Amino acid sequence: MRVGVYVDGFNLFYGGRGLCGRSVPGWRWLDIRKLSQQLIENQSGWNDSEVSRVVFCTARISGSLNQDGQKRQDVYLRALTRFQSVDEVSLGNYVFRTTKAPLALPDRHGRPLLTRPRWPIMIKEERGPIRPDTIFMASVARREEKGSDVNVASHLLIDTMDDRIDAALVVSNDSDLAYPLREMRKRIPVAVINPTSKQTAGKLKGLPYEGVGRHWWYQLKISDFIDAQLPDQIGKLTKPANW
Repeated sequence: MRVGVYVDGFNLFYGGRGLCGRSVPGWRWLDIRKLSQQLIENQSGWNDSEVSRVVFCTARISGSLNQDGQKRQDVYLRALTRFQSVDEVSLGNYVFRTTKAPLALPDRHGRPLLTRPRWPIMIKEERGPIRPDTIFMASVARREEKGSDVNVASHLLIDTMDDRIDAALVVSNDSDLAYPLREMRKRIPVAVINPTSKQTAGKLKGLPYEGVGRHWWYQLKISDFIDAQLPDQIGKLTKPANW
């Protein structure tokens, strides 16, 4: 069985950071192909399967905003390609812009709860009463990666249509992938790998036997990252310090 692997790179990175720790070394220099093969062997029940194609979807970090981050990312992407840990790096866009939004705090489910005026700070009209029903607005800087979810879905669809794969392993917890994954489960077995510490998005869940069947779901653990690392040295490329 030929298994295609499709990775949302930013979802994987920030998920790993949440699981393993921001300042903890030993997890970032991840061998995507090795991780995928280990998951298939240990979790899937897909007999006689091998990783035949790995697509890593990400976006280039802006050097003007984060020069060190850009250098580390560049080294990692070149290492993935040089070591043949991935077959294709598919690039979206990384944007930095300002946006206006109401102030809010998360409720116990993580949903936004709008912040309302209350003493000792209230809002009063110039010639009118105090207005406790108003909301605070803020203009904030926002960095956002665009396109990885679309690229994941597109590569998965094209590879299935071109008969390049017999099953798919998708690494993401982005609920925007719900529809393409639901459609793919009608055609090929699909594994959804949640790389974050959060619960798997409800829209990404399903039944193992729906469609063609043999689907499965898995949430990454710290040990999955630690046990699938690239060699420290790949040609002239060296793992960044504290990675």
